[in-house]
Amino acid sequence: MTATERRASFGLAGIYGLRMLGLFIILPIFALYAEKLPGGSSHLLMGIALGAYGLTQAVLQIPAGWMSDRYGRKPIIYAGLVIFALGSFIAAFADNIYWVIAGRAIQGAGAINAAVMALTADLTREEHRTKAMAMIGMTIGITFSISLILSPMLNGVLGVPGIFALTGVLALLAMGIVRFVIPNPAITRFHSDTEANGSKFAEVLKNPELRRLDFGIFSLHAILMSVFMQVPFVLQRDGLEASEHWKIYLPVMLIAFVLMVPAIVIAEKKAKLKQVFMAAVALAMCGQLMLMFMQDSLWGVAAALLIFFTAFNVLEATLPSMISKIAPLAAKGTAMGVYSSVQFLGAFFGAAVGGALMQYVGHDAVFIFAIVLLFVWLIVVSGMQPPAVVRTKMYHLGEMTDTEGMKLQLQLSGVPGVKEVLVVAAECMACLKVDMKGFDEETVERLVTPAANSPLHGD
Repeated sequence: MTATERRASFGLAGIYGLRMLGLFIILPIFALYAEKLPGGSSHLLMGIALGAYGLTQAVLQIPAGWMSDRYGRKPIIYAGLVIFALGSFIAAFADNIYWVIAGRAIQGAGAINAAVMALTADLTREEHRTKAMAMIGMTIGITFSISLILSPMLNGVLGVPGIFALTGVLALLAMGIVRFVIPNPAITRFHSDTEANGSKFAEVLKNPELRRLDFGIFSLHAILMSVFMQVPFVLQRDGLEASEHWKIYLPVMLIAFVLMVPAIVIAEKKAKLKQVFMAAVALAMCGQLMLMFMQDSLWGVAAALLIFFTAFNVLEATLPSMISKIAPLAAKGTAMGVYSSVQFLGAFFGAAVGGALMQYVGHDAVFIFAIVLLFVWLIVVSGMQPPAVVRTKMYHLGEMTDTEGMKLQLQLSGVPGVKEVLVVAAECMACLKVDMKGFDEETVERLVTPAANSPLHGD
């Protein structure tokens, strides 16, 4: 990576992380806070407030990405950060649950995810784009873990309103990073590997393997949100004050991260992705069963959370990898856009259903909901075809006509180890799915001759 690419990648990962921090950081303590607000005694409204960001995010993130194609990446990111900050301040000064719902919904309406991904693609060469996207992906995981630990600590100092206000301030400060740290792209173009294409939605939605994965991420985040509707009350009943919940989350998240690594290595290096995936779903189910039957013991809750979050981390890491392996190259950006939208929709669904079950059925019904959903997921994933053992390789091309692009695509498709090829002359990009064991990369590099002076980014 060049210095400009590194600056762009780290800067955009930071922007993405700050925004996700604002959404995640109230999860461990929000239910306890909301219960004391006027109207908060309704667990249904509490759940809607917790998950409202997911609904607006799911609806608006793909349109926001399209708007960034038309009006520019940075203007859409600025607008999204301002909207997010506005929602944060509304929630901070809310004196009842209804205003908190409004604030959380407005937070989600500041949907910058797709625009950030598109800007990342604008500012990185194809052969380094996977690294840049991986940085953003790692930032999300790290941000989530940090949120669970920081949230109870900050709650003891600032309270939930103060945390909301802090996230609003951070969103405004992030605008400075966009302005002074992130380079301006010299060329803004559509990127089929990172952006949703309306003409590809039908192809993506008809693909049964992608539907299985979409159901998976929907279920995973629905269960995650239902956990945070119930677990804060469980920890409090077991004698742990809200400001001390970090004493559970800190060791749980650290150990879960360590335990995740061997599973990911086995899945990717040993070509056991489906087996590891199914084992993680089953493990998450065990975690939920333990939460239900051991909720009167603080040690039991800690053990259950460790099992659940180990499985959660494995699933959260492997799902995007499986999308990348399964999605057709021409529809990869669309598949990722649908996947991300369904993820946020799952967050709203899980929080709202969790709240409704707590209010109208009983607290244990939340755990039963999670167990049933995981059981259904296990059935759904059992019919999945094992993903091909492939990697995606991208190359920048020089200017060429569509005819030349088709000719190059035909040549590349005959190279040993190449399983699928997409050459998009308009994007100056070649994308290949390859089996690394038999991949003749030298031949590909001879065929792919990018124009040395083709500008990708500016200052």
